[in-house]
Amino acid sequence: INAEYGVSDYMVAKAVVSTQSTGNHNLSLAMHEISHNLAFGHSSPRMNRFIGFVANIPLCVPSSITFKKYHLDHHRYQGDNKLDVDIPSQFEGIFFYNTFTKLIWVILQPLFYSIRPLFVHPKPVETLEIFNTIWTISWNWAIYNFIGGWALAYLGGGTLLGLGLHPMAGHFISEHYTFVKGQETYSYYGPLNYLAWNVGYHNEHHDFPYVSWSRLPRVREIAPEYYQMPSYSSWSWVLYKYITDPEIGPYSRVKRGMNPANVPAVSTGDEKKAE
Repeated sequence: INAEYGVSDYMVAKAVVSTQSTGNHNLSLAMHEISHNLAFGHSSPRMNRFIGFVANIPLCVPSSITFKKYHLDHHRYQGDNKLDVDIPSQFEGIFFYNTFTKLIWVILQPLFYSIRPLFVHPKPVETLEIFNTIWTISWNWAIYNFIGGWALAYLGGGTLLGLGLHPMAGHFISEHYTFVKGQETYSYYGPLNYLAWNVGYHNEHHDFPYVSWSRLPRVREIAPEYYQMPSYSSWSWVLYKYITDPEIGPYSRVKRGMNPANVPAVSTGDEKKAE
């Protein structure tokens, strides 16, 4: 890519696969933690939003604010076919139904996560989303002009690979896809939690969404009787099983129809101090 510095295409591809893809996935999960105001606490919402902007820089795609907007609905209305945009769309369920098409779906997970909300449950654009977009595009411009196009491709490629066919991306599927009939949410207790802000402790996270990543293992230790349920030790196995098992696909989710007016209020943390 850049002969002047002796950087070959192979070297860049190897670096993207082995380092930046993992790093960018780590940053995307940092934004998940930040979306719950767990970086600086509920008393400092602006600092949480700013550090979310910083974490967003290497991902190249403005997403910190938009993710927060929709992710909190996932906690409020989990399983709602419209309000929980974590659930694949009807198009995804119909089209990605066999091993080959599910493989394509897994590779393109970043794309579907980005555009699904725009079709399933579009919301008005917030001012902070505009700032997030300007901020990220400005950094993209600076990286391209002062370092080079290869650097921007390196970062962008890391996002595509890290959130697609990558061991850490197994958490997208392991969290709520019904591998066991009747169980809606699953935890993962494997070594990749060290790189993933303990997002594998997912039952614990949904029970206590404002307990920080570092204390989620303690939740399980304090109340082990509540977490004696099927769980995972390998996200790679989850990806393999999802792709190859004909009984599992985008429709393997617990869905429920909800009227927001009839759903009990669930704290998002932001009401504790208005932004």
